[in-house]
Order: sequence, then structure tokens, then C-alpha cells
Amino acid sequence: MPRIAYVNGRYVAHADAAVHIEDRGYQFADGVYEVCEVAQGYIVDMPRHLARLNRSLSELSIDWPVTKGVLPLLLREVVRRNHVVNGLVYVQVTRGVASRDFVFPDGTLSSLVITARKADPAAAAKRAETGIKVITVPENRWDRVDIKSTGLLPNVLAKQKAKEAGAQEAWFVDTDGNVKEGGSSNAWIVTRDGVLVTRPAEHGILRGITRTTMFEVAAKLGLKIEERVFSVAEAKAAREAFISSATTIAMPVVAIDGAAVANGHPGSITLSLRQAFFDVAEKSPA
Repeated sequence: MPRIAYVNGRYVAHADAAVHIEDRGYQFADGVYEVCEVAQGYIVDMPRHLARLNRSLSELSIDWPVTKGVLPLLLREVVRRNHVVNGLVYVQVTRGVASRDFVFPDGTLSSLVITARKADPAAAAKRAETGIKVITVPENRWDRVDIKSTGLLPNVLAKQKAKEAGAQEAWFVDTDGNVKEGGSSNAWIVTRDGVLVTRPAEHGILRGITRTTMFEVAAKLGLKIEERVFSVAEAKAAREAFISSATTIAMPVVAIDGAAVANGHPGSITLSLRQAFFDVAEKSPA
């Protein structure tokens, strides 16, 4: 079956989906996005994702492209039309189409694109059995990474550098040598005492939706979480390390900059978080 995309009020073949060349998302990265996992026919944590979308739009003064109550219906319809049982659904909103000018155009209608694609959960589970490697890179992004903007060029370059190094993720590191977050994930470590540590999300990182749900998962498992900075050195010496995102859930990190974390194998706490995640996450029927 051919893939179907939603573009500004129309369902079209994915191969034919297009936006105008003067869409401000294309010319200025003047837009925001969200990615929701689809698991076993459910859209995972959709209310939280849409709440964060609302915040991102508000922070950039971009109008909603449809009424808030309609967007969940559109996401479900795109998932249904693409027959996605396991995969993801992607939503992007830009300021819209206007003659190229840096200032906000008057009277522009924001643009909405929604796509969905299938994924094999067995592949992610297999990756979790061996874990992933990360490298560290200096922080070089704009200050408002708390907004889920489409301006992701530093992330692209960081993840490409990771790929070239034989790793699967890059962690941005601040000028004090402390880990901020990954190119497309939040960063975590587990101390020798079994305490989960992740950087506070008030400033400098994205408040990940999976990260937020992970607090509830940890509580269910009786695990303690500390929100504080941690250095690259502390991460390398940790009992465990992992990343979290909508597409990875909790993914073990087994090496940082070529140095093995603990014994170089996925840790039991990370795997327990991964196993318990869907017992806690909010699941909306697709």
C-alpha cells in the first residue's frame, strides 16, 4: 500500500506530497514538530506531545493550523491510512507561506504536515540487547533548545559525526564539561547506588516526553531520580548510562567516546525501565 501524507487539508500520496518553495519552514526553519511513537495500535503519550507542541507554537508566536481538538483526529487518520500498528507519526507546523522576509508576515496561514511510517519493534529490541555507543561534541546550538524547532542543523552534524565514528548518538557537552542531551534524545546515567540522574529541563535541554514518562516508570519500580548536571567523566564511570526518546524508549549506552561504560553491556536497571515503560505510558487508540 502506498504511504499517505496530510498536507494543509488534503490527504495525498506521500511521493507527491509537497509544500510551496516559500514556506517559511523551508526557508527559515520557522516551524516546530513532534514525533509520537505508535505501538501495538496505540499512539503513545499523545496528549503530552500535543501539549508540548502547543508550548512550542506559543513560544514562537505561530498560530495553530487547525483547532486543537481536530489535530488528534488527523493524527489518528494518518496512522489509519498508513496501516501503522508499530512505528511513528510525525507532525510539523510552520508559520506558512509568504514572500521571503525575516519579519513575521501579516495574515499568513500556518502550514500543517502529518506523516506516519511503520517500524519493526523487534529491531529496537535487538539493539537494546547490545546497547549503543555515543560520542561527545561541544554544545553549538542556539539557546532555546527547549523549543522543539525544526532548526536542527547542529544536531544533524553531530549525529553524522557519531555515525562516522561508529556510534549511534552524540551528546552535547557544555563549556564546564557537563552533558546536556543527545542529538535526538535525553541523556541519563545510573550511579553506583542505583540512582537515576538526568539534567534538569528548566533550561538548556528539551523536556522530552519520554523523559517525563520515565519519572513515572522509575516511581513504579521504586527507583530514585536526581535532576542535576553530570560530567562526561562521571558518565564514563557510571554503573549504567542510557538515552530516552519516543523512538528509543530507554536505550542502553555501552560506550562513551570509545570508553566502555561499566562492563560494556546493557545494564539491568535500564532494561527494567524499558520493559515497564508501556505499562505506564498513556496509550491513545490510533
